[in-house]
Amino acid sequence: MSTGHEHTLARFEELLAAADDAHYSLLLFVTGTSELSMRAIRHVQSLCDVQLRGRCELQVIDINRDASQMARYDVVAAPTLIKVLPSPARMLVGDLSDTSRVLRTLDIRSAPDLPIGQRA
Repeated sequence: MSTGHEHTLARFEELLAAADDAHYSLLLFVTGTSELSMRAIRHVQSLCDVQLRGRCELQVIDINRDASQMARYDVVAAPTLIKVLPSPARMLVGDLSDTSRVLRTLDIRSAPDLPIGQRA
């Protein structure tokens, strides 16, 4: 006979497994090809390649070329990284070099098969 507690635990474990498989949609707003922009692109691309391993779609938006996107996403400065999916959307402005901070702030879960030392 199954108890309510066992059912709740099983449901929690299902949700955790689904979160580990979540696909992320990220927007990175930069200003042209400045050193700060290039560094932000490298850091976020590395995050996608290492921490999310194929579970990430990254779109880089140069606000010098497409300023209308700033208003659409309420962006006021660059670099800005936005996690669009999965919900809820989250935003981080400024330095993106601290991978642990980026993952924590945007509520992004690392790939489950990373060795403990590489998880952020």
